[in-house]
Amino acid sequence: MVKVGISVGDINGIGCEVALKTFKDQRMLDFCSPVFFASEGVLKKQMKVLHMDLPLKRANQLDKINKAGIYFLPPKQQDPPLKFGASTPEAGQYSVVSFRAAVEALKKGEIDLLVTAPINKNNIQSESFSFPGHTDYLSEQIEGDGLMFMLSQELRVGLLTDHIAVKEVGDAINGTLIDKKVGALLKSLRADFGIRKPKIALLGINPHSGDNGTIGQEDEKIMKPAIKRWFDKGEMVFGPYSADSFFGSNTHQGFDAVLAAYHDQGLIPFKTLSFGQGVNYTAGLKKVRTSPDHGTAYEIAGQNKADHHSFKQAVFTGLEILQKRSEYEELSSNPLQKQKVQRRKEKNP
Repeated sequence: MVKVGISVGDINGIGCEVALKTFKDQRMLDFCSPVFFASEGVLKKQMKVLHMDLPLKRANQLDKINKAGIYFLPPKQQDPPLKFGASTPEAGQYSVVSFRAAVEALKKGEIDLLVTAPINKNNIQSESFSFPGHTDYLSEQIEGDGLMFMLSQELRVGLLTDHIAVKEVGDAINGTLIDKKVGALLKSLRADFGIRKPKIALLGINPHSGDNGTIGQEDEKIMKPAIKRWFDKGEMVFGPYSADSFFGSNTHQGFDAVLAAYHDQGLIPFKTLSFGQGVNYTAGLKKVRTSPDHGTAYEIAGQNKADHHSFKQAVFTGLEILQKRSEYEELSSNPLQKQKVQRRKEKNP
């Protein structure tokens, strides 16, 4: 049985709503058992507003869960006041406590994957938590090179830089960063999606990819040499492509993934094409974490209007990645021995 940990995000937003709606369909329990890192009181208040009554089970010991069900594990924090649509320090702190507890369980192997509900990047800030988002904290806590990777049925977009100011993008991108992100992306496409020979495109940093140095030198001096290094290694890495026409001309359809230089360059086209059905996946890490492609949506919180399909897809995507990783590890471990066994079977049917 796969245990899916759920950090509840900002309880004044729609995170609990989309998560609870996902598991209102009891058929979901055929695939996994959710563990909400929240108190029973918080979840019951949310369900009352949603006119739902799901059977909750307290998870006293995560490693003892052996029956399908909807579980909760209360964090060591008093329940904050519920104020739908409001950004409050109490809700921000609760979302951090929920998230940290879920990450700790993920690290220990007490849950199999983590799905995070949306947080407010402003009210989570404190002296003890100064990360701009989930991805940055996960990259510090879990082994690997974290990569923000947006997924949908028709498009995969990774980011060289994610939650930094636009004015800092040019200084942040260098050959080392590109190599790290391209390496993480290629590894993820192989291990997490079963693509044996991935083909990826990199978008240029400057308009028109710099027009051969006319509009900035970054693409000529940083992007192109890095792309050539990977291509010379035999990897199908191409670019830099001019971002303004890349998606409109459907050039993205010829690639397994796209690596954008900065947040909005990649996420504006992604959300235009896939909003509500996309998934945010932190690739490159030893553990699996996914989330929906939207934010807290304060404007509709508490009104039973939130569409839960992106959260539901985040759960299924996490389960699929777990399965693909298992298959990849099996194929990658001692392949010569596997060939010998197969040959013996062929000789002695």
